[in-house]
Amino acid sequence: MHHAKPLPSYLVKRYHGWKATSYSENQAWYRRLATEGQRPRAMVISCCDSRVHVTSIFGADQGEFFIHRNIANLVPPYEPDGERHGTSATIEYAVTALKVAHLIVLGHSQCGGVQGCIDMCKGEAPQLEAKESFVGRWMDILKPKFDLVSDVEDPAEQARQFERQAVVASLENLMTFPFVAEAVQNGSISLHGLWTDIGEGGLEYYDPSGKKFLPV
Repeated sequence: MHHAKPLPSYLVKRYHGWKATSYSENQAWYRRLATEGQRPRAMVISCCDSRVHVTSIFGADQGEFFIHRNIANLVPPYEPDGERHGTSATIEYAVTALKVAHLIVLGHSQCGGVQGCIDMCKGEAPQLEAKESFVGRWMDILKPKFDLVSDVEDPAEQARQFERQAVVASLENLMTFPFVAEAVQNGSISLHGLWTDIGEGGLEYYDPSGKKFLPV
């Protein structure tokens, strides 16, 4: 491999700053995490979007969250013979090995992946429809939910509603995993659906009884 390069200087400076401050002040905690292993209480499935900072939102320390990020915070359905195993493997490890108590799906405003799915559903994104588009094939997970928002005329509101549907779709798909369904039924794990407004700092949770999102 001849294409890998050294880190850019600004990241090197930030690393040395962290090592001299945060790490130096908490060496015992980091070493304890290294020797005793991780015992996170919750797994968070969030979007890859750089504006979604899970640990900052909840003020979490190292070792608290087991985090998985992907395009549009989606969970595929249980497909042991399928090809989309990255997210599924992470969920399996969190539930069966780490025994997390909470499984959280976190969606967000202005999600590019969700907008791409809207464009696909409207026939406005031929590049995503191409068989070789990894993003397009991933967003196929969400396409069945588009009928629920197809009549919303305002594009911004349609996107916001579809972002929430991405969270609901993931919660529904989580329950297709036998080990997740069993853990939910015996009370050893609870599922949570959240949506955050990046600009306003708002946070909403999904209420299944009313099938709607409410402010936290």
